[in-house]
Amino acid sequence: MKGQKGEQNKLLTEGDSLMAYETEDQETQYCFPDINSSCVKGERSSYEYYSMYVFFSLLSAWTVFLNLLVIISISHFKKLHTPTNMLILSLAVNDLLVGLIVMPIEAIKLIGTCWYFGDTLCDLFLIIMGLLLSTSLCNLVLIAVDRYVAVCHPLLYTQKITMTRTLFIVCICWVFTSSYNIAIVRSTSHRTSGCYGECNVKLSLEWRVTDLIFSFLLPCTVIITLHLRIFYAVHQQVKVINSQMKRGKVAIGGSVKKKTESKAALSLGIIVAIHLLCWIPYFILTLTDNMAIPPTVLYCLIWVLYINSCLDPLFYAFFYTWFRKSIKHILTLKIFQLASSHINIFTNNS
Repeated sequence: MKGQKGEQNKLLTEGDSLMAYETEDQETQYCFPDINSSCVKGERSSYEYYSMYVFFSLLSAWTVFLNLLVIISISHFKKLHTPTNMLILSLAVNDLLVGLIVMPIEAIKLIGTCWYFGDTLCDLFLIIMGLLLSTSLCNLVLIAVDRYVAVCHPLLYTQKITMTRTLFIVCICWVFTSSYNIAIVRSTSHRTSGCYGECNVKLSLEWRVTDLIFSFLLPCTVIITLHLRIFYAVHQQVKVINSQMKRGKVAIGGSVKKKTESKAALSLGIIVAIHLLCWIPYFILTLTDNMAIPPTVLYCLIWVLYINSCLDPLFYAFFYTWFRKSIKHILTLKIFQLASSHINIFTNNS
């Protein structure tokens, strides 16, 4: 009898151990349970899951909607077909693609904590993400150059900055950044950190230094230098205009034109400054190689960079009356009227 009881106790002990093992195994979820090298899947409550999906869906839709308004405005109204607005159009297309492609996919990665789309789509996504981020900075450099020539060398502006040249340079910008990011992704052999279900790029030290110089330090140096020159020139022009107006030696039309150029330069300068403030944390992460940074802080800094894509149209609406008027025409469907594209969007009765 004692032997039978001992065997029963032994069986119960083994059964309890097996149940404990199964419970522990059930608590640990994997991105791909059938693959030994699968990444561990993060746990989220139903409230977190649905709240994050709603928030990121609305953010993505809002970004696409706002930038679509900018694209339609500049594309539709003939009076807005200027070199400066072509650069703003390129930036709006860039921001729209961020809201349409990068935000939803990054949200799926963040919410699900896994990458389910395979290595090929991971490479493609990394190329698109890098392309859009690089092109954004490239557009800011072109905007800085455009405003510098307009403010500091106004007599040369119409000769040097034409629509054809602007569109050609914008195309070169997109082609160059595409080639650059394809080279980065294709030359990176150790993309993941050892488990299947991630989609991250881990750059070598050489690529990190190269990317830091060409994707951040060099563009930022050009942008900051040109805008400092612009602000100095604007300050000098305002002093000259004010002194001449006091003496009655300047025509009203000329002073208004100079003030308009100065205001445009200052407005775009503010937009560029906010862009750079959003970019700085991202490149600090590339320097540290994401080491010793809590995941929550990491995702917040990266999403600050993405959210910047929905801020630009808000600044346009705040600074530019033509954008507010064009939005009114678009939302009231007046753009479908005959000859609506030839309306002078700058007049008060448009």
